Amino acid sequence: MTITIADICRYPVKGLAADHPTSVTVAAGEVIPFDRRFALAHASSRVDKAQPDWAQKNEFLMLARDEKLAQLGIEFDEETADLMITRKGRSVSRGVLTSQTGRNVLQTFLAAFMPDGPRGKPVIVESPEGKSFSDVPSNSISIINLATVKDIERVVREPVDPMRFRGNLYVEGLPAWREASWVGQDISIGNGVVLQVLEPIGRCAATNVDPATGQRDLNIPLTLRKGFGHTNCGVYAKVKSGGTISTGDTITEPT
Repeated sequence: MTITIADICRYPVKGLAADHPTSVTVAAGEVIPFDRRFALAHASSRVDKAQPDWAQKNEFLMLARDEKLAQLGIEFDEETADLMITRKGRSVSRGVLTSQTGRNVLQTFLAAFMPDGPRGKPVIVESPEGKSFSDVPSNSISIINLATVKDIERVVREPVDPMRFRGNLYVEGLPAWREASWVGQDISIGNGVVLQVLEPIGRCAATNVDPATGQRDLNIPLTLRKGFGHTNCGVYAKVKSGGTISTGDTITEPT
């Protein structure tokens, strides 16, 4: 059995769609570069817009409560930090995330796109250096087993898009739910990258949103609880030894 990386995803702006690089370079103790580096603080957020720090996800726009975001796609250029927001395949806004002018352009579109009210008028905030706006405060990488998603489909009796789980590394060649046995152990990827698997990922209402349509059409946490006795899908890991991870790389399980 060969376990490989099927897809790599990062989310330059928390709550928006994924970017799919074919390879990334990770450093010990760090996240995938640009993953959730930016977030959309809503009008009632208590986050300090001038000096933001990590905060609970309800301080930001997120799919669990702001499913309309799923109607938007992105194109991202790591070299320039240029973000294009798309809708139905067409560009609707574009700006450089590391530039205040660029963020203002993007914010103007998003303010018009999202409903008015306490969760409207989003402000793009940037995480402190070396941090991210992940759902957990520690720097981590999320791993999703595609076979596990297939097993969830068996219980749901409908197709389940793996992107509902907004993972960083999607793996194939592993039996369903085997990744849970990695918790507390190390896995190696490719030539020298070592990840320590920390804990299972408990799932919330964000997974109920179809990433292609923005519609709430399933209840994934309830399905997991009824079908499997828990609400987990995927695991968090931290980088112990850095290097380059590419699609197609082989994963070596704990011995």
